[in-house]
Amino acid sequence: MQGLGDFRKAWLAAAAGLMLVNSAAAQGKWPERPITLVVPFVAGGGTDSIARDIASQLSNRFGQPVVVDNKGGAGGSIGANFVAKAKPDGYTLLFATSTFATNAAIDPKLPYKPETDFAPVAMIGRGPLLLVTNKALGAKSVADLPKIAKTREGGINYCSAGAGSINHLSGELFRQQATLPMTHVPFKGSGPAALELLAGRVDAFFATVPTILPHLKTGKLELLAVTSAQRSSLFPQVPTMAEAGIKGYDVTTWWGVLAPAGVSPEIVNQLNQAVNAAAAAEPVRSRLKHEGATPISLSPKAFAAELHDELGKWKAVASKPGMEL
Repeated sequence: MQGLGDFRKAWLAAAAGLMLVNSAAAQGKWPERPITLVVPFVAGGGTDSIARDIASQLSNRFGQPVVVDNKGGAGGSIGANFVAKAKPDGYTLLFATSTFATNAAIDPKLPYKPETDFAPVAMIGRGPLLLVTNKALGAKSVADLPKIAKTREGGINYCSAGAGSINHLSGELFRQQATLPMTHVPFKGSGPAALELLAGRVDAFFATVPTILPHLKTGKLELLAVTSAQRSSLFPQVPTMAEAGIKGYDVTTWWGVLAPAGVSPEIVNQLNQAVNAAAAAEPVRSRLKHEGATPISLSPKAFAAELHDELGKWKAVASKPGMEL
């Protein structure tokens, strides 16, 4: 009987060991099937283009298709909610932008919690916005805006890609710091906003570089300042907002990848290494540079800290009186 007991113990130990080996092997095989990268905006924009370049790079590195799925609407929250509710197995990811934080700042009733329903994976890059005005406004510098606002009933207005967008909150931060009478005019996307600015029906736009760069090249708009703390390599002659007199103004847009909360740390780390490598390689690196952005390589923990700071910053802006949606 003792021999039988020893045999049983040995068999159980061997079986347990085999299970551990099989489990480790299964983990090591990830990914075994295609990965979906959700872009929470419509196809064809600058964000979509960067996401597709990242997807292509990840596909090459993982040996599995990485499929971009555009789920636009509601300031990006439709796509974000889809990912938040997805199975936490690493096969559904969100291509997030700074609007992920700004939209959450103005809408406390989102169907997901931005800091607890997601696992930050990697930040890809950061870049400035550009404060541009239509030519008819007559502004040649940021200092001209208060002067012009005083001569017009209701002051001046600024457009955005929609309530809660990075354009919206950047304009609101400027209104607060410059104490200007300003009216927010939201549109359904940066494209329509830019067209209205070009037509002279709105005054100003805190625009992303890829949205507005083609129109600056034709000289149809006035570029007053960049929103980052440092000047842009694309426009070295253009002052920052701080240099233009709005002290402490520092806004950048960013891109990054998030997974649903609960994805294993091993998979998050694999994704982090792959996304960081993709952002540093061509064509992503050149695309970011072309759009005035800088590639960034952060650990998941560091990205989580950046996201926490972004949410805090924009919630503080949104909580002040006078903000228009």
